Amino acid sequence: MAGATAPRGEGWSSRTAFVLAAIGSAVGLGNLVRFPAEAGANGGGAFVIFYIFCVLLIGLPILLSETLIGRHGQGSAIESMKKVAIESRASSWWSVAAGIGMVGAFLILTYYSVLAGWIVHFIGIFAGDVAHAFASGGLAQGALQDSSVDQVQALLPALQANSSEMLAMHAIFMALTIFFVGRGVSSGIEKVAVWLMPIFFILLIAITIYGAFTGSFGAALEFLFDFEPARLLDPSVQLSALGQALFSLSLGSALMITYGAYAARDINLAKTSVQIASADTSVAIIAGLAIFPITFAALAPASLTAILDGQEQVQGGLGLLFVNLPVAFQTMPAGSLIGLLFFIMVFFAALTSSVALLEASVSWAIGRFKQPRWLVTIILGGLAFLIGAWASFSFNSQADFQPFDFMIFSGQPVFGIIDELTAKILLPTSALLVAIFVGWIADRRLIDSENGLDGNLHRIWLFLVRWLCPLVISAILLTGLFPGLLGQG
Repeated sequence: MAGATAPRGEGWSSRTAFVLAAIGSAVGLGNLVRFPAEAGANGGGAFVIFYIFCVLLIGLPILLSETLIGRHGQGSAIESMKKVAIESRASSWWSVAAGIGMVGAFLILTYYSVLAGWIVHFIGIFAGDVAHAFASGGLAQGALQDSSVDQVQALLPALQANSSEMLAMHAIFMALTIFFVGRGVSSGIEKVAVWLMPIFFILLIAITIYGAFTGSFGAALEFLFDFEPARLLDPSVQLSALGQALFSLSLGSALMITYGAYAARDINLAKTSVQIASADTSVAIIAGLAIFPITFAALAPASLTAILDGQEQVQGGLGLLFVNLPVAFQTMPAGSLIGLLFFIMVFFAALTSSVALLEASVSWAIGRFKQPRWLVTIILGGLAFLIGAWASFSFNSQADFQPFDFMIFSGQPVFGIIDELTAKILLPTSALLVAIFVGWIADRRLIDSENGLDGNLHRIWLFLVRWLCPLVISAILLTGLFPGLLGQG
């Protein structure tokens, strides 16, 4: 780590560019898929309310802590934290906190690109279906009219069984990520955010409006926001909301420290942190209002009633995105076009996130090894591709390769091991160390000069970073490692 400092000839061209880039790094598959499913499965309105409180009381303080470390350090995540530690007369080993987050971000990229490759595959399917529907004059009909429901549901398993196809889609997505990161901050990363994020928001709103008029919007509102006060006291609901708030904002992954290093001195980090958190939360909530009306419209009335009554669980995660929604688009007006636009929207969210995930390690390696950005980006992107390729075999030829038989890794293939390691160990550990460092170790004058807060707001923020954030993140870490603490083991 010694002597590694990222070149400071780069930076965001404007405050808007920084905010859009930071939002792009945070908004990803977790917002579009995980949050709606978690909300519906964990008490609807109770989960949403607790999630918003978690964003305010946990997410925002850590987000501001990470961006101020980056802005003051003006280097990679590791070097920025090292600089703040040295100026605070603390051990430079505190930079390990950022190093843990950077490793976590890199490992997330390895399998995130595999999942994003699935999105590329489905864009191809729906693009072909749009062309077919347009040629036959049936664009107003539902999607994939030449396929049965069983055939549509089999699209994802067929892709997962085809290792060469998955590798090709993974390679396409990783190549795009490498291209934009290799172009640098202002010419590559910023361009992705400034162009793609506004288009993403337009598509999200348009699809939400479409679902409101053609789907089961009332059922989606009931599913997401039906309020059961008793669920607010449910520890499993609380921890689900806490975990979602932490990971939805990309905290503990060194991304916000890295992006904060490119922020100009005249940017008020407190205000921009609020904007980033607000946008990220809004996307998560609106995504539920975009996805579930379309999904519920394709269900039989009895199945929908059972879901709303809590007797059945709606399929969440990747199944919702790649199985349920394509089936739903079969029954929707202009389903081919809406499906294509939907997967393009998801692709934009995935690309802005993957660019940030790769930049965290590229920023460090440029300064550490004093090599050109393109060379560093290609090497690290290539390494991420190879690890991701290995992880992709977990869905076919190496599904039974489960090397570990302890703790949360027991019975997991390579893909699952990387997911568990990053989500339940590396990211919360990094976020916990950052909170302790900023709250207790870093020089107060240095912190005060960067955070953009004063008066009562500053005192509240300091209290949250010192006390509440470490306690809550410790709870996330412990229950992630030992689910039996909540009686789930």
